[in-house]
Amino acid sequence: MSHPDLSAGTPHRMGAHHDGRGVNFAVFSENATLIEVCLFSDDGTQETARIALPERTGSIWHGYIAGLPVGTLYGLRAHGPYAPEQGHRFNSHKLLLDPYTREMFGDWVNSAVTLGYVDGSPKNDLSFDTRDSAAFVPKSVVSNPAMFSGMASGEHTKSDLDLIYEAHPKGATMALDGVPETLRGTYEGLASDVMIDHLHNIGVQAIELLPVHSFVDDKFLVERGLRNYWGYNSIGFFAPEPRYFGPGGLRGFRDMVDRFHTAGIEVILDVVYNHTAEGDQRGPTLSFRGLDNASYYRLTAGQSRYYVNDTGCGNTLNVAHPAVLRMVMDSLRFWVEDMGVDGFRFDLATTMGREDHGFDPKGGFFDALRQDPVLSKVRMIAEPWDIGPGGYRLGGFPPEFSEWNDSYRDTVRRYWRGDAHSAQELGARLLGSADKFEHSGRRSDASVNFIASHDGFTLADTTRFSKRHNEANTENNRDGHHSNYSDNCGVEGYTDDPTINAIRSKRQRNMLATLFLSQGTPMLLAGDEFANSQQGNNNAYCQDNDIGWLNWDHADQDLTAFVARLSAFRKTHVSVRQQRFLHGGARPDDGLPDVEWTDFNGEPLGWRDPGLANLCLTLRCSADAPEYDPCDDAVFIVFNRDVEVADVVVPKAPSGHRWVREIDTDRPSGDFSGAFVTIAGESVVAFGLQREDGE
Repeated sequence: MSHPDLSAGTPHRMGAHHDGRGVNFAVFSENATLIEVCLFSDDGTQETARIALPERTGSIWHGYIAGLPVGTLYGLRAHGPYAPEQGHRFNSHKLLLDPYTREMFGDWVNSAVTLGYVDGSPKNDLSFDTRDSAAFVPKSVVSNPAMFSGMASGEHTKSDLDLIYEAHPKGATMALDGVPETLRGTYEGLASDVMIDHLHNIGVQAIELLPVHSFVDDKFLVERGLRNYWGYNSIGFFAPEPRYFGPGGLRGFRDMVDRFHTAGIEVILDVVYNHTAEGDQRGPTLSFRGLDNASYYRLTAGQSRYYVNDTGCGNTLNVAHPAVLRMVMDSLRFWVEDMGVDGFRFDLATTMGREDHGFDPKGGFFDALRQDPVLSKVRMIAEPWDIGPGGYRLGGFPPEFSEWNDSYRDTVRRYWRGDAHSAQELGARLLGSADKFEHSGRRSDASVNFIASHDGFTLADTTRFSKRHNEANTENNRDGHHSNYSDNCGVEGYTDDPTINAIRSKRQRNMLATLFLSQGTPMLLAGDEFANSQQGNNNAYCQDNDIGWLNWDHADQDLTAFVARLSAFRKTHVSVRQQRFLHGGARPDDGLPDVEWTDFNGEPLGWRDPGLANLCLTLRCSADAPEYDPCDDAVFIVFNRDVEVADVVVPKAPSGHRWVREIDTDRPSGDFSGAFVTIAGESVVAFGLQREDGE
């Protein structure tokens, strides 16, 4: 079907863009024989026109339709060979989402009609389905360009060692008093006054949101009456997920970012460019598969019917392909320039750096980021692993990246659980994991330290459960991590025993104190500041309910106050948040080492004992600190894992100064009366230097 106002248009800007007079469409497909734009009625139920894009420049199909208004609903159909053994899965009966659409109208409907093949056929995915899927998929929307006028991102300098707060865009506020009912679980609610006040109270400087790219609920979850709660099943890399919209719709996302920026808080997005919601060869045809399966995905060598599955999610996006890399880069710039975000955390980031020869820190994706004038200035965080060959790459990313340090998480948990040899490992983690990151000019802030994240036990559940309890996921408790390094402190699950609860509370404070007193960039899982529990579920990816939502009604306010105290201590004492790695070098001004390890008697610490449990750490400003960055701060930290009270020899304070106990996990309220050299069992104590004149 032709259109009277159709012309060639241009290939320069991908997607559908309104210029005030009409719409230019540009769609990538290297292997298609024809691309059609399908227009729909305002309610999305009737296809009103089917227009073949008239021109092809390279692999970009394009056309311009004059008179087409903002808000027009459309979809794409791609013609070409249906030859799965050759990697091609074109099926023009399947309406496809425009990969570049910034808005969507309607919902995804779980139906076999979205499959490119006949469900139940003996030929499986080699069969061909001729049913029209338009009624079961949302429509792309021609956006009003005024909606996306440029926004300023925050003032991040990439050298700050900030406190990052990992939160779910819905679950953070669903049960939070003070958020209006109409805003709970929405982008606007996340940036409500009560939430921002809470973040300010505990010193948060950046909020990291679980995926907000539009995503699809997995078929197997829908059939079990569940939903994909976390959102790691992306389908639209330019469109905010509509289920989090509040009264302001899409503009509510931009308003959220604006409010966070006004409050001095950065916004970081967890992004999933490693796979899509289309799954393996048995999955639906929703967008990329139908547009050009052989280009968008990595296919197995010699068996192009099947997908490389380095992600564990059925497919792997082929970021090494120039057009796919361009889409990822365009998407990242869109979220910075048009939506105002300040950085990204890349899910399964090893996949992003994979070339044909394997992971390459000098590969095309990293090269593109380095030279990009927009993206080279924002914060980049890698989850440095996937399940592919050689997929665990902690410390192996380029200097432009920080990395989630799971070694830090496991070490801190193991140390406070009492595991042998864990104190030796803890020493390295407290100093920024130089063994992992001190190369290629990297700084200690490259290590993103965390005790818990969305994936695994919460901090509180680490002290309540020794085993996962994921029965609600309907997978017979087989899903989720096996190795949690958790300890129930004597009773599995919840208990009214005050002794056990006191042990658990102190264990939580000990781990939190360890986090805030470590070199590197600290990250706090939302809710850990008030002992939030997920009922022992360590894989709540499908729990869009009370299990996955933060339980503010049972918040431990005393723990929150302690976290605020820790955050203030870290902000005050630069010696615990230095960019340079510390190795005990002599400082030029006083000859003292920038780091000292001692035992409770003040003697050099012996590291050989596998049961080593107690250690003291003195931190001073780096011996390599430049003259233009003077620093005379110092802290003295005691880690006492034994149950017994101990007397500790405190280092001699510099002339005119004294040591003042500022943090004590045994006395979280700050009542430090009594001998300051006496340390309670199973506790962390931190001393700061104070001038004797009190200034």
